Amino acid sequence: MNTPAKPQAEGRDAYKAFRAITTRWMDNDVYGHVNNVVYYSWFDTAVNATLIEKGVLDIHGGTTIGLVIETQCNYFAPLAFPQTIEAGIRVAKLGTSSVRYEVGLFAQGEPLTAAKGHFVHVYVDRETRRPVPLPTALKTYLETLT
Repeated sequence: MNTPAKPQAEGRDAYKAFRAITTRWMDNDVYGHVNNVVYYSWFDTAVNATLIEKGVLDIHGGTTIGLVIETQCNYFAPLAFPQTIEAGIRVAKLGTSSVRYEVGLFAQGEPLTAAKGHFVHVYVDRETRRPVPLPTALKTYLETLT
């Protein structure tokens, strides 16, 4: 039986784009570090803010939206308020209507991920919620993140 390799922290060179995220007081839990659910929010923030900034996602008027169908995270080191987080982004798989985004979360200036994970978006028509091909501008930008 093959046992999957234990997930390992990665360096910054594994990611194609970066986005700074400010932690908030409320992100810490009673144990003094950022609660695990916040990491998933950072994944969404890093990817969607980048796509909006690049002009390839219109969350208010666009006819195509991304729905998360899978997500996962591995943790390697604690993060806590008041740190700044640097989220590295890459695209691991680009399909016809889906994208697997991988995100590494770094404490500001640190060489290795404190956490890394992924989520899969299926892009759908806003009204019908049925899968549609990735819009050309989105696909073109995502290819730069592979």
